[in-house]
Order: sequence, then C-alpha cells, then structure tokens
Amino acid sequence: MTASVIGVIGGSGLYDLPGLTNAEWVKVESPWGQPSDELLIGEIAGKKLVFLPRHGRGHRVPPSEIDYRANIDALKRAGVTDVISVSAVGSYREDLAPGTFVLVDQFVDRTVRRASSFFGKGCVAHVAFGHPTSPGLMDRLEAAAKAEGIAAVRGGTYVCMEGPQFSTLAESRWYKSAGFDVIGMTNMPEAKLAREAELPYATVAMVTDFDCWHPDHDHVDVKSVIAVAHANADKAKRLVARFATDFPAEHPACPIGSDTALDFAIMTAHDARDPAVLAKLDAVAGRVLSRRS
Repeated sequence: MTASVIGVIGGSGLYDLPGLTNAEWVKVESPWGQPSDELLIGEIAGKKLVFLPRHGRGHRVPPSEIDYRANIDALKRAGVTDVISVSAVGSYREDLAPGTFVLVDQFVDRTVRRASSFFGKGCVAHVAFGHPTSPGLMDRLEAAAKAEGIAAVRGGTYVCMEGPQFSTLAESRWYKSAGFDVIGMTNMPEAKLAREAELPYATVAMVTDFDCWHPDHDHVDVKSVIAVAHANADKAKRLVARFATDFPAEHPACPIGSDTALDFAIMTAHDARDPAVLAKLDAVAGRVLSRRS
C-alpha cells in the first residue's frame, strides 16, 4: 500500500494550518519550469501534508503566469497522492452568496494562454476527463465541512476565465445563462494536469462575490472581494485541517480511477517515444513509462 500524502494548493494565508507540525519550506526543482514557490512540507495527525501557495507567498504570480505544469510536477515529486485545491470564485447563483463554499464537480475551460498538458510531440497521451474531480475526495471534504460546521454545497460547474481582469457584464450574463455556477481564474489547467499526473483532485471554491451580473452588485469591487476572502480563510484552514486529520493513512483508491489515469492513455509506441520528453515525464508518468507496450 502507498502512504497518503495530501497536497494542498491555495492562497498564502492557508499555510498556517491548525495542527500542522514539523513544517519546513523545501525547494523542489521541476524540468517543466519554476513552481510558484517552495513547498511547505509538514505533518497533520501523523500524515504528510504538502502545501503550495498557488500565487507564491505575497501573491506575486498572476493567474495566467502560473506555471501549472511545474506546480503539479513539483507536488508529484514530493510524493503527493491526493490534491485539494482551495480557490476564490465569483457566483452566478443567488443561493451561492459570498462566504459559501462550493465543492465543484465540473469545469469549463475558457483559458487560451496556458500550457495544458505534459504530453505532446514525442509522447502523445489522452486521459479521460469526463469527471474531473474525485468523488472520494469530495465525500471526505463534505464530511469535514459538516464536522466543522461549515456550510458547503456539493456539486457545481466552475468556468475558468483567463483574467487578470474580471468579466464584462456581457460575459457575466452569458456565463450565467449557460448554467455555470461559479467563475474563477486558476483551476484550469490545474485540474487537467493533476489528472495526467494521476493525482485525484478536488476543489473547494470559496465564493467572494456575485460577479457583475447581479443588479445589486453591478461590478466586482476588489476591496470587498479581499475582505470576504480573509473572512473565508479561517474556515478554509479549519476545513483542510479536519480533512487531513480524518484522511486515511494509506492512500485510498480513487473511485473513478484518477490514480491510474495513464494505464491506457499513452498512444505513442515505445520505440517512437522521444527520450528527452520521457526524461521530463519521470515523475508524472514514471509508473507507466517503463512498460514495453
């Protein structure tokens, strides 16, 4: 069996988690580029936890300039088995008011500037992504939220925009009419890359505003967003700490096979694979690259 190593990607305020011990910042090099920051590696309830500030400490890296491949690769190199993403979002539903947590289960990717795959020329792979979040992780997040008395809604669609600007009114109305539930700037291609790295992934989307579609909130005020984000931070820390405390010591198999996503995904014949590309894939796909088929 494999020991559970919990990876957490989120804002810099999350690294002060209740119960986190023996924590130290560790630099992890990645052949894919520069991760957003060092990794904070410690323990909660005897389990290893690895935290990565998505924008770097001090919020230095904007959404479209995050090296998502380097971030996921660095977590994989640190031994992470499961990833929880904590992200601020805007809401398209009256019942998802600021302060609400949403455990989203679907994504729509509207980004255009970001490298979205570890695979390409020299080693082609296609992973299944119909269900992008792990229901096993969502079950445990839902249970942790209930245990901590945190209101969390299960299910929803997260549309990821490029940013860094917020939506126009026309865009906001369009996304709402399409039936999307929340909007953010960071979970794509993060979730896609986690699947390619065989890391079960789930998102805790923290609502900070109604976006500009709402007649009583006709523009997104950054000052207000930051105020709500700070108020959410304590709840997020309690949620993640409880999730980690209650998580099994041995990595549970993902119900939808996220942790074996590459079993039949690599299409390039073994002898046609580019050695230079394979060298970069050692952490992400090492489990399957040694096979002769």
